[in-house]
Amino acid sequence: MLARAFPQITRSDYEALPDGPPYFQLIEGELIMSPSPNLNHQRVVGRIFSALLTFTETRKVGEVFIAPLDVHLTDVNIYQPDILFISNKRKRELISPQAIEGAPDLVIEVLSVRTSKYDRGAKKKIYAQSGVKELWLIDIDSRSIEQWKFEDKAERCATLSAPKDHLSSSLLPGFKLPLKEIFARV
Repeated sequence: MLARAFPQITRSDYEALPDGPPYFQLIEGELIMSPSPNLNHQRVVGRIFSALLTFTETRKVGEVFIAPLDVHLTDVNIYQPDILFISNKRKRELISPQAIEGAPDLVIEVLSVRTSKYDRGAKKKIYAQSGVKELWLIDIDSRSIEQWKFEDKAERCATLSAPKDHLSSSLLPGFKLPLKEIFARV
């Protein structure tokens, strides 16, 4: 194990930071900041968020949020996922006026060169350990989506990559979003 050059940052240190921008995430006790996402990232996030927002408001199954919004998972892990969903039955326990206090039902991360190592590494591990039920990792370059389901300490992954594939989830019965719509004009 490598020695840290700086002491580990905790939630209380993180909360003492001035309001952003720039926005930071706390990953395994280390402050991580990255520049604003590129246009294709924003297009994909916008399309997925719009579809989920319409679905959740129509079906009244929960709430969907978009970054930046802090998700407090542990004392040294506070993330800002691109999109997250919280079911109605968990809203009261998780949603506070300032942040999400615990693991959302669904987390969506759009990968970039700067964030991929965290999203596929430490963040995925902490999402699974903290109780996130499902994680979608969106890869714009390969036009593919990994759907990770974390159940009973087991991880299952399905990869969607064909243009005829569509996003769906047992967390959102009836939700379907074709990949060709997600990756249109990117």
